[in-house]
Amino acid sequence: MVDRQKASVVKALFVSLTARDGKGEDVEAFLRSGLAAVLEEPDTTSWYAVRFGGRDFAIFDTFPSDAGRLAHLAGKVGSALAARATELLEVPPQMKDAQVLAYKLPGDSGQVQA
Repeated sequence: MVDRQKASVVKALFVSLTARDGKGEDVEAFLRSGLAAVLEEPDTTSWYAVRFGGRDFAIFDTFPSDAGRLAHLAGKVGSALAARATELLEVPPQMKDAQVLAYKLPGDSGQVQA
C-alpha cells in the first residue's frame, strides 16, 4: 500500500471530448499543443491526450492531491479549452473527477488508500 500523503498519484481527471463535424483534426492539434503547457505544471503527475476515432477524444491525467487537480483545471490547457469549446466541440467537455486505486509509473507503483 502507498501512503496517500506521499503518493504522486492520488487523484485523477477524465475529460471526454466530442469534436464538431469537420473539427477532428483541429481538436487533435489543440490537444497535441497542450503538452508544452502541461509540462510546466509540477502537480500534474501524468497527462494523456487520446483519440478514439474521427470525433471522439479524451484527456486523462493524475495528481498528488485535489489542489493539483484544481490548479490543472485553472491552468493554460483548461483555460484554452474553455475558450475554444464552442468552436471545436459538439457538446461541452464531460469531466469526471476520480480517486486513483492503483497505478504503475516508471519507478513508482502502488495502491492508494482512500
